[in-house]
Amino acid sequence: MGLTARIRTRDGWAVSHAVVTVTDMTGVQVLRAEADTEGAVRDTTPLTPGAYTVIVTAVGYAPAASSAIVTASGRAEVGTVTLARQGGTELPPPGPWTVDPAHSSVAAVAQHLGISSVRGRFTDFAATVEIAPDDVTKSRVEAVIKAASIDTGNGMRDTHLRSPDFLDVERFPEITYRSTGVSEAGPDRWTVRGELGLHGVVREVGLDLAYLGTGADPWGGTRAAFRATTELHREDFAMNYNQVVQAGIAAIGTTLRVELDVQAVQGESLPAV
Repeated sequence: MGLTARIRTRDGWAVSHAVVTVTDMTGVQVLRAEADTEGAVRDTTPLTPGAYTVIVTAVGYAPAASSAIVTASGRAEVGTVTLARQGGTELPPPGPWTVDPAHSSVAAVAQHLGISSVRGRFTDFAATVEIAPDDVTKSRVEAVIKAASIDTGNGMRDTHLRSPDFLDVERFPEITYRSTGVSEAGPDRWTVRGELGLHGVVREVGLDLAYLGTGADPWGGTRAAFRATTELHREDFAMNYNQVVQAGIAAIGTTLRVELDVQAVQGESLPAV
């Protein structure tokens, strides 16, 4: 066998569309091979003993080059080649991912009386992520949140938040988000653009997204973790209620900081556990 290699991402996932090119010391191409679905390259073309340059390329990844010595056997064992996302950014392996609500949180923080914060969370939501295979900027996110599931730890306050003064859950039972684009913002960081439907109003909202990595779960699946934040202004979504206390300070701030801690399972559905 002339050439063997394994092409992986930084997290150890196979890059199935990688191409390996081998050139001799004069720059002449002597071999070109493609990785299989497992990211493995196995080419049986024998190579003349000597020194070679191995170049690995894949759409969406920065090229990698290394040297290889072919022995008298005519073989070159390159080993594992790790590719980094173009621009140094990473996302999970391509395909569908399903957000696990039991291990995720959707929270919002508002200023109270100008001196402290009140934190609330939504307990009923569902979301899916689709990582595009060759151009990660075409990846998609969709989420639906049940507005009535707001929980701030105070029953009277939650009832008020569900009323027409705020979420008006009888008229607008769902909060929706559908992404319209994804762009790189730095190492392991992304900006997700999308349309947020809240309180009967749809506006474009960007999320600052950090990809935290992937790992195996106890049920034989694979999980990916993300953290995302954004800020919303209540008046942008026709929620203008407020009560002004002394010195003109609003009881509830008009800006909401949204914090998402997300754990997604690889596949189109959650495991039955």
